[in-house]
Amino acid sequence: MDNLISYGFQLVVGALVTLKLAFSVLALGLTSGLLLAWMKTSKMTVVRMPVDFLTSVTRGIPEFLIILVIYFGLSSFVQRYLGDTLEITPFVGGVIALSIVFASISSEVFRGALASVPLGQIEAAHAYGVSTLKTFVLIRLPQAWRICLPSINNMWQAVIKDTSLVSVIGLEDMLKKAGIAAQYTRQPMLFYCAAAAIYFLMLTASTPIFKHLEKRASFGYTRS
Repeated sequence: MDNLISYGFQLVVGALVTLKLAFSVLALGLTSGLLLAWMKTSKMTVVRMPVDFLTSVTRGIPEFLIILVIYFGLSSFVQRYLGDTLEITPFVGGVIALSIVFASISSEVFRGALASVPLGQIEAAHAYGVSTLKTFVLIRLPQAWRICLPSINNMWQAVIKDTSLVSVIGLEDMLKKAGIAAQYTRQPMLFYCAAAAIYFLMLTASTPIFKHLEKRASFGYTRS
């Protein structure tokens, strides 16, 4: 019984690591995705085409493989050129790898949402002397945010589940903790089902949050 309680506590610790990883990926991935989307809408071919190519390649590679390439590739680069001055931990490697995936997908979502903003509104803002940056922040971005929120919710749920892949490079997240507990207690069904239940609770708890965000973002808009 004591072992079960101890490993149960470790499972909770792993769940906190999973959430920390997911929120880090969400913040970095959304920011990077918005930047990539802005670059994709650029009129300069030299800016737009490389970004389109890189995001297409990234979306065509399995997340598991990206995690391996980023973690071991970065670790090898750091050891070769920086020595022991910098260490790429499994957490950092996981955040970078999953953020690349998240940013590539979200860039397409943002690009489509930005393109759906009526051109007349942008031209009207410019006619009133509003700068391009202010037009983007005050007019295009709020409307694009409202449009892409449901897709961001789906991507967030995918990120929660994809965090389990990072355990392969040594991160002691919830799945890793469940595997350790299952091995030492010889009760794999108990701990893997417990981990599955916690994943489900995480996803269920996020649903009303995104519904609230969608409601706030849609304030003032009439439904057709």
